[in-house]
Amino acid sequence: MSNITKYQKEFRKKLETLENILLQSNHPEIAKGNSDLFPLSHYFVKGLYIREMFIKKGSFVIGKIHKHDHVWFLLKGKLLVITDGDKKEVIAPFFSSSLGGTKKVVHAVEDCLFINVHPNPLNNKNIDEIEKEVVVKNYKDYNKFLLIDK
Repeated sequence: MSNITKYQKEFRKKLETLENILLQSNHPEIAKGNSDLFPLSHYFVKGLYIREMFIKKGSFVIGKIHKHDHVWFLLKGKLLVITDGDKKEVIAPFFSSSLGGTKKVVHAVEDCLFINVHPNPLNNKNIDEIEKEVVVKNYKDYNKFLLIDK
């Protein structure tokens, strides 16, 4: 994802600005991480970490930037998925893969059950440690990760 267009670069900048504004808000309907609004469940099988999220109809979610390619599933519902400004409607059951560096914005058209699957070669069960291995906070950190990971 290092060869992005000017449009994608603008979209990413606007998305990060919006996300930072929302993260600074104390509004009760803005959830940050695991919450009653967006409950997360975590599952582990040898070599894999599986993260399940319930997304209530009408909600929006700004996802994290994943370091590595991974797979995701929509098991229930209908989502509008926006990635780098491109949008598509997804109806369960659905399976796809995402490239490293991808950040999604999703709008739940119906109640949804969404799952990400990530490699977990050390079989770690500490969510904070797994997140350090799997995601970065912003595109600047992702670009640093690309330089280190080579």
